[in-house]
Amino acid sequence: MITKDTRIEELIHAAPGVVGFLIQHGLPCVVCGEPFWGTLEELARQKNWTDQQISDLVDEFNREHP
Repeated sequence: MITKDTRIEELIHAAPGVVGFLIQHGLPCVVCGEPFWGTLEELARQKNWTDQQISDLVDEFNREHP
């Protein structure tokens, strides 16, 4: 289970398929020119996501990747 405080590198290590999930949601983390290695929340905040959007993303990921 992930949270908004899960670090991107931990997430990728635990669930390698998450890169595609993040890209589908407009959150490229390792394929863009500047790799991002903070938390999921920090990545989403860089894209101006709201608390609700971040919460929804975490919920969706946890439903799809139990």
